[in-house]
Amino acid sequence: MCVAIVKYCAGNIYSVSLALRRLGIEAILTDDAKELSRADKVIFPGQGEASNAMQYLIEHGLDDVIRSLKQPVLGICIGQQLLCKHSEEGDVDCLGIFDVPVIRFEPKVHEQKVPHMGWNAIYDTKSPLFKGFKKEEYVFFVHSYYVPLCPWTIAEANYIEPFSAAIKKDNFFATQFHPEKSGTIGEEILKNFLSL
Repeated sequence: MCVAIVKYCAGNIYSVSLALRRLGIEAILTDDAKELSRADKVIFPGQGEASNAMQYLIEHGLDDVIRSLKQPVLGICIGQQLLCKHSEEGDVDCLGIFDVPVIRFEPKVHEQKVPHMGWNAIYDTKSPLFKGFKKEEYVFFVHSYYVPLCPWTIAEANYIEPFSAAIKKDNFFATQFHPEKSGTIGEEILKNFLSL
């Protein structure tokens, strides 16, 4: 199986490569359109700032490449946000695969810190991505912006308010949390994605 990781100006992409290696997969890290198009699975991970990331994708022609992919694609963290229509972070139009905005958390009380960082429960999971899950599982988040609940929500979480912990449309799957940092539960999610 050929698994490609989208190489762009985002942080934390190498931890995904290491997580896959623990599962016996040697992924390729690439920004080459042909390599991405012919891969069996594509992972679009990262941490970073939305407007800078979109500028890089557009300048390198990766925006059209990602939109055109037909195989299973997994966006992670900023990868999920960039698959959406628009981000409040930098007031930037994104890839538009999911017709939903990305919004900044607005704390309602002093104790609600932004970014949302740490372990949090996901629930109401409905996708083969979460095969074998219990009613609630705990995964690791680091983010200041979120995708609201929408028709493509396949897992929910709650911080300040309920939001989309994961979304899916056609061959595109995406998680706001980091499977590669979520221990055995994260490994199961990656295994489920690889078996799609």
